[in-house]
Amino acid sequence: MKNKQKTSYTGAIVASVLLHALLIGGLLLGADFTKVAHQPSGQSIEAVVIDPNVVNEQARKIRQQRDEAKRQEDARLRRLEQQAQLLEQQREQEEKRLRELKAEKLAAEKEAREAETERKRIAEAKKKAAEEQRQAEEAARLAKEKAVAAEAERQRVLEEQRKAEEERQRKLAEKKRAEEEARKAEEERQRKLAEKKKAEEAARKAEAARKEAERKAAEAKRKQAEQEAALNELFSGLESESATRDTARGRFVNDEAARFGAIYTQMIKQNLLVDNNLRGQECIVKMRISGSGLLLDVNEVGGNPSLCRATKAAVLKVSSFPMPDDKEIAAQLQNIELTVKPE
Repeated sequence: MKNKQKTSYTGAIVASVLLHALLIGGLLLGADFTKVAHQPSGQSIEAVVIDPNVVNEQARKIRQQRDEAKRQEDARLRRLEQQAQLLEQQREQEEKRLRELKAEKLAAEKEAREAETERKRIAEAKKKAAEEQRQAEEAARLAKEKAVAAEAERQRVLEEQRKAEEERQRKLAEKKRAEEEARKAEEERQRKLAEKKKAEEAARKAEAARKEAERKAAEAKRKQAEQEAALNELFSGLESESATRDTARGRFVNDEAARFGAIYTQMIKQNLLVDNNLRGQECIVKMRISGSGLLLDVNEVGGNPSLCRATKAAVLKVSSFPMPDDKEIAAQLQNIELTVKPE
């Protein structure tokens, strides 16, 4: 392949040189000749004048033709090389395909030989297995006869065991039922005992709260009487200071209402039953109380729902709250909002 390319390239160079020679000869033949006269000798000499522009143009054309010839030759050589590479690839692929076909043929022949060997082995194995199966069936028949007798005996023993187990389970179930009834009875007894203790404790706390509330109410009443006496003494005859007296009176009423609200809150807390996880939570309730201190209604205003349910229950347990004799203070307490926070 390389020798052919070299020969083609050499031929192209020779052709280019010959072409250049022909072009130069053509220039010489087509040149412009001018006659010049010489007087002494009586002979004429002709001089040849060559136009350099024509020569340059011809040279340029020669170079272009040479370059074009080389370009075409290079392109032809590249095409030939590509064709050679393609043919080489096709040859290699064909050789590979033939090798693969040969390998497949050898593998198929080997597989056929192995299959025949396996067929013979399987046939021998089937023959041996058939004999073994016949012997096994005979042994199985004898064993089955023995097994039938053994199974009958086993079933008889199992039936006796089943009946014994049923009797044992029946007695065990009766025992468990009796124990469960006894356990439930004990739990019911303990529950009632706990409820009784809880009710007694709640009653004790309610009684203590009632007494404490009465004591505080009496103390508040006493202080109120003292304060009213002091106020009456202070403001008697001082009509010009009525505004000051009204302010002091309003402050006194608010302070007393707040003090009674604290008493109510304490009474509610004494009846409050909550889990430890509600510590730190709060509930706001609004109570409506009669002039005599009887609870008329209680509603949730906001706070933890679980705590509010427990708070309402505690309020209902108190049911009656101490009221001051002062009607203005009592009027404020008849509609009061309290905030309950478990400690």
